[in-house]
Amino acid sequence: MPPYAFQPVTQRIIEELSGICGREHVTADDAAAMRKYAHDQVPGEKYAHMPDVVVRPRTAREIAAIVRLANREHIPVTPRAAGSGLSGGAVAAYGGILLSVERMNQVLEIDVANLMAVVEPGVITNQLDKALRPHGLFFAGYPMSDEFCFVGGNVAENAGGGRAIKYGVTGRYIHGLETVTPTGEIVQLGGKRVKDVTGYDLVHLMVGSEGTLGIFTKIYIRLLPRPTARVAILALFEEVSDAIAVVPRVVTAGRLVPSAVEFMDRFCYANTVALIRESFPTQAIGAALLLEVDGNRPEVVAAEADIIRGICAELGAKAEFIARDESEIERFWKIRKQIPWMLRRTSQVQSVEDIVVPIAAIPQLLPELDRIGQSFDTLIPVFGHAGDGNLHATPMKNAAHHPAQWEETLTALLTEIYAVTARLGGTISGEHGIGHKRRDYMPLVMESAQIDMMRRIKQALDPNNVINPGKIFVLE
Repeated sequence: MPPYAFQPVTQRIIEELSGICGREHVTADDAAAMRKYAHDQVPGEKYAHMPDVVVRPRTAREIAAIVRLANREHIPVTPRAAGSGLSGGAVAAYGGILLSVERMNQVLEIDVANLMAVVEPGVITNQLDKALRPHGLFFAGYPMSDEFCFVGGNVAENAGGGRAIKYGVTGRYIHGLETVTPTGEIVQLGGKRVKDVTGYDLVHLMVGSEGTLGIFTKIYIRLLPRPTARVAILALFEEVSDAIAVVPRVVTAGRLVPSAVEFMDRFCYANTVALIRESFPTQAIGAALLLEVDGNRPEVVAAEADIIRGICAELGAKAEFIARDESEIERFWKIRKQIPWMLRRTSQVQSVEDIVVPIAAIPQLLPELDRIGQSFDTLIPVFGHAGDGNLHATPMKNAAHHPAQWEETLTALLTEIYAVTARLGGTISGEHGIGHKRRDYMPLVMESAQIDMMRRIKQALDPNNVINPGKIFVLE
């Protein structure tokens, strides 16, 4: 049977699903209720697709039963966390069963002695943070969208965030996973052990696999002591090149690693400041940096902030603002966090990209993005994580272009962006994942032998190709 010759979801299948997790947790005949599951945060309808049925299981056993049913009937199953992704990864590209983990939302354990938390995949990242605060601990790998994303989705995408330069991304903190395999077994991978080289590292094979190799039901997260002191610096520059030059200088000359270095180009910074009615200057500002340092000795953190301010001034900053208390720090971060929403308000037709290059290549990448935008008569605002080379270039449809013309333009434009990124030693995703949005561009940045290795892993673990098919690559 060809990989995508899936069978339809019949009334008999719906009744079986209802028997597994309860009729009230199965939706198949309410188009309005199902529509929210047909897309993630990728704008437009191109990558959206309605599932045939939505199920909301509560336990690993229920998920295992659903997956065994899917294998028997050859029906695709698409795991879904909060649906906050930007790659189409949680969209049921071939219909079938959309399996939402939204009811699996409990923090099961905070093990202070072992510095570990055990959570279900539907826990909102920020809720975990609130639970950890009284213990003086935190999950250091959380992404920028912590107010609404689920931990399960973070792990599936190996999500990153604004503090990855110092703390790394989600995968660094995942030490164990209870997982339902693509054939319906429940397996325990890893656990609370800090060190474990017994056999293949299956935990980190699953991390970042975008729901194609299994469905997480418990997640074991390593915790760190929460920093007690933070200082943020907002530095404004006339020239983009001056702003980018700060990053290596802070690490080499300053001999310190900030907890965050966020970049905002002129368009992103000025328009967001205006949107949120802030008073920071925008005239003649070509770029802004948001830097943060943290630690447990306030005097050391203050001294590091002073070093960064000095470097920014030395490299041409027109202004530097400093924040030492939580409310003022969040005021700075609000500018950065509101950029995606500002861009969405500016243009509903856009493509939020996730390119990443070696840090030293950023000064070469930014002029190339500007050149590409001009050649396609398309604005490409840029913001993101300058500290780890991960930038969100966001091509926006020119209002003068016909929608059909935009689709043609975007394909050619993205091909050129990805080719330039690859030439600079980069790749097409640093934290958002491939899904089916970037799937067809994989050969631009990855050799066919490497893609084939991943296909063979997928085929070995998911012989019937029922778990999130059509994501990352196509099985042939």
